[in-house]
Amino acid sequence: MNKELVIHASAQGVHIALLEDKKLVELHQEKSDASFAVGDLYLGKVKKLIPGLNAAFVDVGYEKDAFLHYTDLSPYARSLLKFTHISINTPVKGQQDFSSFTVEPEILKTGKINEVLGQRPNVLVQILKEPIAAKGPRLSCEISLPGRFVVITPFNDIIAVSRKIHSAEERKRLHKIIEAIKPKNFGVIVRTAAEGKNTAELHEDLNALFAKWKTIQQNLSGAVPPYKVLSEQAKTTSILRDLLNADFNKITVDDKQIYSDIKTYIQKIAPDKAEIIGLHSGSTSVFDTTGISKQVKSAFGKTVNLPSGAYLIIEHTEALHVIDVNSGYKSVSSNQEENALQTNLEAAEEIARQLRLRDIGGIIVVDFIDMKLPENKKKLHEAMENFMKIDRAKHAVLAISKFGLMQLTRQRMKPEMSINTQEQCPSCQGTGKISSTLVLEDEIEKNISYLSEQQHKSLLIRVHPIVYAYLTKGLLLSIKRKWAWKYKINLTIESNTNYHLTEFHFFDKQEEEIKL
Repeated sequence: MNKELVIHASAQGVHIALLEDKKLVELHQEKSDASFAVGDLYLGKVKKLIPGLNAAFVDVGYEKDAFLHYTDLSPYARSLLKFTHISINTPVKGQQDFSSFTVEPEILKTGKINEVLGQRPNVLVQILKEPIAAKGPRLSCEISLPGRFVVITPFNDIIAVSRKIHSAEERKRLHKIIEAIKPKNFGVIVRTAAEGKNTAELHEDLNALFAKWKTIQQNLSGAVPPYKVLSEQAKTTSILRDLLNADFNKITVDDKQIYSDIKTYIQKIAPDKAEIIGLHSGSTSVFDTTGISKQVKSAFGKTVNLPSGAYLIIEHTEALHVIDVNSGYKSVSSNQEENALQTNLEAAEEIARQLRLRDIGGIIVVDFIDMKLPENKKKLHEAMENFMKIDRAKHAVLAISKFGLMQLTRQRMKPEMSINTQEQCPSCQGTGKISSTLVLEDEIEKNISYLSEQQHKSLLIRVHPIVYAYLTKGLLLSIKRKWAWKYKINLTIESNTNYHLTEFHFFDKQEEEIKL
């Protein structure tokens, strides 16, 4: 699979498109004034405890207080509170090395929020979910700092290796390397990208993350909540950090500064990939040149068409998303059951893509075309699970119910991507009504009559192609010829595809527009 990243910069921010085999699968937006992004670290102040929800509301500077549930506190919440308090009250020069920090006992999994945050302290928190609709950010005290090959988690000494690394020997090798080079009080999760990497590469990645933790410790010194302690990397570099692999074959950017930043970052994390970066130049947008704009317009509507003629209807409600699969005009066999299966399989692949593309989260219910055979329902369920495997968001796919519905859940990390694919009709201005052909014909003729009286002996009229065909049909009895004879003028009519249906303009023999 070939992966390509296309990055378009504008005054509003940065738009990032991920293509897999030239097909748009993810679209990200990074606004120029973006704040409270997933992964950002804040010093917050506990404002209110809600025992009934076993949660707290924390002020991190957003217009609405952020939400922190007990299950997101982390077993090492007391250690985090202690670390936050010490770091705030210790000058930068007097801060101790973190490896000598004394970790506090873990909190109970079934404990109460007021047992831990009863004093309403200042606390270091990480954004778990961006603000969505009327809700503030969702917070976590399970601090994690992701790198290219590893993720570090403070206050523990656990080493874990990604399950996607299947070789037992490789997992054991990586575990030994990390065990030998990691300092005390840091847990390490080894990412899939670490497979095959040597000690020096892993050590360099770890050191960069330890330096970042040191920066957090220093930034907390003397801080007053609400205060942003550390920002996650820019969206572009975070995507590259998480996705860059051998399948990546092209990165196209249309901004010189972003191009320079990405090139520096790639040379640092994967020097062998530095040549895949290209700078787009020209007056046409990089999204238009690569066909992404067209894919966006065709993919984000309420109706999504499939190659077979089948189509999806995607509806959003307050509680969930509903997707309806409708059969097309093309049949693969005379067997109705086989047709239903093939259409459903095609729809399942597009649905998996749409969930990633629109970043749809929460509960999704899909109404597939009815199938009678249990083995076909099983094939569809397995296919959907397979199509969803490449989705980085946590998800679950349930088997088709007896009502023919498939239920999915997908992790919601940020507001759903929504792009308006409708435009107001320039002819009717949204009213749904335009002038009839006879009224339009009469209006053009009135203008010809007036201009002939103004001694215009040669006129050019530009109109929409449909109106052009109407006015010029018939060689001898066309409306155009009738007007020329009637008003004794040299009349030319041309079509212009850029005009809307009822638009027309008059020009003189020098082709200068005549304002009426």
